[in-house]
Amino acid sequence: MLTIHDRTFPPEDRSEAGHWEGDLIVGNHHGSAIGTLVERQTRMVRLLHLPRSDADSLHTALVARMQDLPPGLLRSITWDQGTEMARHVTTTAVLGIPIYFCDTRSPWQRGTNENTNGLLRDYFPKGVSLAGHPPAHLLAVENELNTRPRIVLGDRCPADLFTDLLASQNQSVLRR
Repeated sequence: MLTIHDRTFPPEDRSEAGHWEGDLIVGNHHGSAIGTLVERQTRMVRLLHLPRSDADSLHTALVARMQDLPPGLLRSITWDQGTEMARHVTTTAVLGIPIYFCDTRSPWQRGTNENTNGLLRDYFPKGVSLAGHPPAHLLAVENELNTRPRIVLGDRCPADLFTDLLASQNQSVLRR
């Protein structure tokens, strides 16, 4: 298992695109969940429809959702130490990227994802089941968040920045 301390950059460094943070938002009684991924530089969100909140479901959804990205936009994933990531070795092998794990009780080490999960709670409130949200609804929420301008991005929206990265040859147009 690789820890966040094995990463080549500190949590506050967003100078290189393609590093993602992930987590689950969990429904009532831990009976349902939605996987959340956010690219650290552009704040691009991807949601994972999970039929169950277990390691097999997360692995399948994660690989399916992320394998379309070019290597420059899929460099690593940072996750917490939840049991849903028990198949991280297989996921690493399939996607060809490292998966890093935060220290226990250290959500600030995935601050971008924690912030995004807070935004997502407007759509998926705590204390309710998340099982009734089909993949099409998750894509609609994703689209709404990704086309929302953000102050932290200079009033640009994640989708536009991500599209620029996809189109750029060096995929580093957002260096700060």
